[in-house]
Amino acid sequence: MRNLSVKRLTLAGVMAALVFVMTYVPKVPVPVTGGYVHLGDGAIFLATLLLGPLGIPAAAIGSGLSDLLGGYMVYVIPTMVIKALVALVAWKLYKEGSWLRAIVAFVLAEAVMVAGYFALEWVMYGYAAALGAVGPNIIQGVAGVVLGAVCVALLPRMKRIVK
Repeated sequence: MRNLSVKRLTLAGVMAALVFVMTYVPKVPVPVTGGYVHLGDGAIFLATLLLGPLGIPAAAIGSGLSDLLGGYMVYVIPTMVIKALVALVAWKLYKEGSWLRAIVAFVLAEAVMVAGYFALEWVMYGYAAALGAVGPNIIQGVAGVVLGAVCVALLPRMKRIVK
């Protein structure tokens, strides 16, 4: 806690809010499970790029808040865990200056998301419904990887703004 400045904590709060907005607003329903596809994973990757490990709670809080306020109560805690794992994988595998490593990190992080929701929905709704949600989750993952790649390209500029 001693290394956390007010500025970094404030940025973490702003990033949690950005994750929430990008998850909550542009969403496409997935009828088979009642879930939805969104662009919040791109904001999760931005949070981890800018904040390192502090992006993990920003990802969990922003994503969980979206489910809470959106009425997806059963998903709140699992979403917080899954999105925290997504941020953790992205943070641990990302290496600044390496495009390939960034893309691999984001793809593996999104694989965690797809697997996490598949396991959750298998337990909740059965195998067929969980399998039916894999396609939309992969589409969401691809969008997250693309947005993450854009964030990597803009990272030097964003870091100057944040300072």
